[in-house]
Amino acid sequence: MNRFGSVFKPLVWFMALVLAAFVAGCGDDGPASSGAAGPGNPTAAGNGTGVGGAGRGPAPVDLGSAGNFVILAESAVTDVPTSAVTGDVGLSPATGAGIGLTCVEVTGVVYSVDAAGPLPCVVTDATRLTAAVGAKGTAYTDAQGRAADYTELGAGNIGGLNLGPATYKWGTGVLIPTNVTLTGGANDVWIFQIAQGLTVSPGVQIILAGGALPQNIFWATFAAASLDTTTVFKGVILSQTSIAVKTGATVDGRLYAGTQVTLNQNRVTQP
Repeated sequence: MNRFGSVFKPLVWFMALVLAAFVAGCGDDGPASSGAAGPGNPTAAGNGTGVGGAGRGPAPVDLGSAGNFVILAESAVTDVPTSAVTGDVGLSPATGAGIGLTCVEVTGVVYSVDAAGPLPCVVTDATRLTAAVGAKGTAYTDAQGRAADYTELGAGNIGGLNLGPATYKWGTGVLIPTNVTLTGGANDVWIFQIAQGLTVSPGVQIILAGGALPQNIFWATFAAASLDTTTVFKGVILSQTSIAVKTGATVDGRLYAGTQVTLNQNRVTQP
């Protein structure tokens, strides 16, 4: 009896340890499920679901009638030819004289508050523009007002990071000196709340992985946004001031500025 007990008890303890390890392993998704690689990066899980529970991260920002435009500004849209803009362009309350794009550069409609815009493609529609500019301001306020999941990530330098869907907040400007990857699905959402400006260095790319889409990425910046030469940028920029897209840079997204949008031989495509 004693000999049986001395064999049986260690066996029971061994089986219990194996079972505990198995249960713990089933409950831990591990790094592979986070979707966000790299040192010290947040997971891709975010803080909830998107529309209809189909996505991760915050709910998307409602652009309202501003969503009909790829470029929307209030004082000027300047351009060094030749740029290629796909989507509608609008300027208000400044007059159409502040629209520097030509008709051949725009695949879409150019809206102006008067007939002073580029001919023959300009369409005068002050009512539509007033509504769109108002919706742009509402969208910025919405984006900046979301509860943050992560604050002051990288002390404002997010170069080289791989970020999952979530709301990120900085009390400073944000610098992107090297490529950034956003990993998530087609319904996942990213919101970047930036208290100062956004600066993207020359040649830097915003890389989307896992099916992420540019229309679900919102960069809400209080000060100017600067996309340096040959950058490849993804997402919707909501700037309270200006947006400068420098020589050869491309944008898959939208450019909404409280003052002006400056282009220089760029490709800007509405998603």
